[in-house]
Amino acid sequence: MDGILIIDKPAGITSHDVVARVRRALGTKRVGHTGTLDPFATGVMVILVGRATRLAQFLDKDTKEYIADVQFGFETDTGDNTGLRISDCGLRIEELTARLQDTDFQRVLSKFRGEIMQTPPMYSAKKVEGKKLYELARAGKNVDRKPNPVVISHLELVHNAIRNPQSAIRNLTVACSAGTYIRTLAEDIGREIGVGAHLTALRRTAAGKFNIDQAILLEELRALDDPISVLLPIDEAVTHLSRFEVPDERVDKTKGGLSTRVFDVDLHDGQFVRMTGSDEGLIAIGVYDETEKSIRPKIVLI
Repeated sequence: MDGILIIDKPAGITSHDVVARVRRALGTKRVGHTGTLDPFATGVMVILVGRATRLAQFLDKDTKEYIADVQFGFETDTGDNTGLRISDCGLRIEELTARLQDTDFQRVLSKFRGEIMQTPPMYSAKKVEGKKLYELARAGKNVDRKPNPVVISHLELVHNAIRNPQSAIRNLTVACSAGTYIRTLAEDIGREIGVGAHLTALRRTAAGKFNIDQAILLEELRALDDPISVLLPIDEAVTHLSRFEVPDERVDKTKGGLSTRVFDVDLHDGQFVRMTGSDEGLIAIGVYDETEKSIRPKIVLI
């Protein structure tokens, strides 16, 4: 059983819980995922099954897309609505909404587009000296965290989502590099406006080439007579890699881990390559060696 499954994660469970439920539904233990979602968040989780788990490294750096509901006016210790209020702007709701209506969001958001430095939140799974930050936070500890570069390729206010101008909630669409914390982004935007902010909802709408339209709910997966039927082919994980068709006489040698000499190819040293048969079936992921003018299979899949 091998393939890719796109799950629409519900709120209230962890990414680990999703993997456990998929394992039960498919009847296999060899299941992994390519990007954690916080328990309160929903949306796209790319699940890898069987041999596809070996291809996680080619998916976990994919761009992610989100719709975020941002509550302005105060911050919480977790950066979302599951935490405790830790700071308040001190404005009455009328004053706060007037402030937001007068805010030039295009100017504010422009400061967060492109490459920015972002400090991981204490309530995150990032490890510092072998300890997960959220474990330290729950123990009442606050440690220094090193800012990391992230890329925000798209950040816009959803104007038609402001159904109630008197609300202090605004909806944002975000496209960003892997490793970006949307909770931290919301907090930083709130601080830029001067009123504080936290997330009230977060929905991932896409991860790389996979989007929410391809996703299935866990309940729907469990209800299927043949849940394996919804798996996408394993090679969908690596269609972005250049393809090299292995000559028929080299297929068995490729399966055995032996390199194949190549000529007149537009590849650079160390580049990953899809190695397929004449039927375009995926045999292995190879690495091009400029010195040897060869492609060496690194991950053999059949």
